[in-house]
Amino acid sequence: MKRERDPSRAGSWFGKPYHSFSDYLRNKYNCRVLKIPINAGLSCPNRDGTAGRDGCIFCSADGSASPGMTPGSPIGEQMDLAKKAFKRSDKSTRYIAYFQAFTNTYGPPSLLKGLYDRAVGRDDVVGIMIGTRPDCVPDETLDIIASYLRPGFEVWLEIGMQSSHDKSLEFLLRGHINDVTVDAVRRAALRGIPVCVHLILGIPGESWQDMMATAAALRALPVRGIKFHHLHVISGTTLEGMFRAGLMKPLSMNEYVSAVCDFIERVSPDILIHRLMGDREENTLVAPRWGLHKGTVIKAIEDEFLRRGSFQGILYDSGW
Repeated sequence: MKRERDPSRAGSWFGKPYHSFSDYLRNKYNCRVLKIPINAGLSCPNRDGTAGRDGCIFCSADGSASPGMTPGSPIGEQMDLAKKAFKRSDKSTRYIAYFQAFTNTYGPPSLLKGLYDRAVGRDDVVGIMIGTRPDCVPDETLDIIASYLRPGFEVWLEIGMQSSHDKSLEFLLRGHINDVTVDAVRRAALRGIPVCVHLILGIPGESWQDMMATAAALRALPVRGIKFHHLHVISGTTLEGMFRAGLMKPLSMNEYVSAVCDFIERVSPDILIHRLMGDREENTLVAPRWGLHKGTVIKAIEDEFLRRGSFQGILYDSGW
């Protein structure tokens, strides 16, 4: 049976069936807001021997950095180059400094504060986003991040949750358990820091019920945003070897679209959806190749919501 959409909810999301982060930014700042990726040259405990040496099985040698990000180059220089590369930016465009590559809270607090300060000290920067692992957010570092909180300025801590299931975290070679994520999210929220969790759909060994159980687990956490990723295979990763050996099979596009919609139906309507899928350059993507067609996938997700007559949070109070 087709479910009725809530017209007031659809209007508050600019006609979309989910709470889009990009629309939230445009509405809040009344202009185009773009993220500038920054490679701060920091390492990761899953590569320097603290938690592991080879990284997570899906992580590339560049730490999933955007092309052109040169580790160790001055942050201001990276930001200037990125701004020049944006095709649709103009004088009214504003930017969010996005510390993306590897683990951006992994270092002495004084070093981190210096890095963050250099990124946000510009008139056209209206926010900072910091990507990290849940086992790398000591209280002192969280206090530094919280110091940037102020009206009209975006502050987001992105934490790689990936899954609520320890068996999946072990498969991914994350080097931590879910309780560590729960603790990190709660300590950040106590300081008023908005948290966006990264989630992977399609982890081998996870059933549909397992993925939906992760959605249910978010109800107990003060999460403000979600970034969805399909488990894609990048060249040079441990996962590539598993894929070549026939030990894992990525989700099909239809399977992923269905799972994303199922998941979003079960999360709070107040959570911002920062991303619906991951992406990667063609020359480094092994599989699935449908991941090269981001616009097509996003349209398929929106079309699936329309076909269902569904929207974000419709099953939030259903118990699933």
